[in-house]
Amino acid sequence: MTDTRVPPLTVQPMPGDPSPGFIQRTPSNPRYSFEAAAGRYLVLCFFGTAADPQAQAALRAVAARPDLFNDTFASFFGVSNDPADEAQGRIGNRIPGYRVFWDFDLTAARAWRAVPSDADATRTTLVRFWAVIDPTMRVIATVPFRPDGSDAPEVLALLGRLPPPDRHAGFEVQAPILILPRVFEPELCRHLIGLYEADGGQESGFMRQVDGRTVGVSDKAFKSRRDCDISDRDLIGALQARFMRRVVPEIAKVHQFKVTRMERYIVSCYDAEEGGHFSAHRDNTTSGTAHRRFAVSINLNDDFDGGEVSFPEYGPRSFKAPPGGAVVFSCSLLHAVSRVTRGRRYAFLPFLYDEAAARIREANAKFVGEAGTDYRAAVPQPKEGAAG
Repeated sequence: MTDTRVPPLTVQPMPGDPSPGFIQRTPSNPRYSFEAAAGRYLVLCFFGTAADPQAQAALRAVAARPDLFNDTFASFFGVSNDPADEAQGRIGNRIPGYRVFWDFDLTAARAWRAVPSDADATRTTLVRFWAVIDPTMRVIATVPFRPDGSDAPEVLALLGRLPPPDRHAGFEVQAPILILPRVFEPELCRHLIGLYEADGGQESGFMRQVDGRTVGVSDKAFKSRRDCDISDRDLIGALQARFMRRVVPEIAKVHQFKVTRMERYIVSCYDAEEGGHFSAHRDNTTSGTAHRRFAVSINLNDDFDGGEVSFPEYGPRSFKAPPGGAVVFSCSLLHAVSRVTRGRRYAFLPFLYDEAAARIREANAKFVGEAGTDYRAAVPQPKEGAAG
C-alpha cells in the first residue's frame, strides 16, 4: 500500500514550501514568534556570527536599504548563533525593518535545516543562506552565501522586483473567511449589549505559553478589550440554536467540517476611550488553545469607527460585519482588530470545534493555568448539544 503521508522536512525549504515557524529570543522579546511577522515580505538570513567578514558585508548591504526594509514592504531578520554577537553588541534590532534572533540553541537553524536536526549547539557546521518569504509565509527563494559576496545583491535585486505585498500573487487575494449576515436579529444584538452595559465588563488579556503551561497575561499595548460573561442558560441555548441554524451549515458547506462544540459565551467591548484594539495574533498557538478550530466575530452594533478585523497574510483589507453579521475564520489565521477611534464596538466572540478537538482539549487540560483558557475565569460550558 502506498504511504500518502507528507514526509517530515529533511532538506532546506524550497520555493513554494511553507516557511517553517519557530519561536526565538530577540533583543526586545524573549519569545518572538516568527509566524507573527506575516503580512509583508520577509528576508531571513542565517549568517552565523557577525564577527565574520562575509556576514558583515551582508549585514551592511541590507542596512543600506531602508527603502525596502520598512516593516510595510519587507522586514529583515538576521539569525545569530554566536553569543558574542549579543555580549559585544555587534548587532541588534533597528526598528522599523531590522531585527535579530539570538539563536544560540539552534532552534531556528534546526527548523530551517541550516544545521542537522540533532546538531550540538556547542559545535556544529552552519549552512549559511538567505530565505525570501512571501506575506503568507511561503518561500519565494533561498540563496546560499557565496565566497564572492554575490548573494546579498541577488537577494536585494529579487526583493526590489517584487510587487506590493498585497499583490504578491499577481493580484489582490481574498482572505479565506466567511461573511455571514443576519446571524443575530437586531433585538438579540440590543439585548446582548444591554447585558454588557449592566455588567460593565472586565479587562481581558490573552494566552501565552510559559514554561510549558498556558497562562493568561495582560498587555494593553497588545490588546485592550473588556468582556462580560453570559451565564443565563436559556440565553446560551438561544445563541447555540442560531449557530446551529445559521453558522454550522456554512462551515460544513465550505470547509467540510462538522462543528459540535462551542467555547466561550461573552459580550466584548472595544472602547475608543480605552484605545480598544487587538494586535496581530493567532487563536490556537498554546497547549490550552490548540483545540480551537474556528473563530467567529459577530458585531452587535455599527455606530463606531475602527475596530475592523483584518488578516495581514492576505493584505491590508479589513472587514466590518453589519450588526448581527459574522466573520468566520480558521483559528490558524493571523488576524488583528484595528484601534477603535470613535464609540464602542460590541461583539460576540466564540470559538468552535469538534469531538476530535475536544479530546485534545481534555488531554491538554493539565497544561492550563488555574484561570483556564478564558484568561479570567473558566466559563461553565454545556456538556451536550451542538455547541457544548
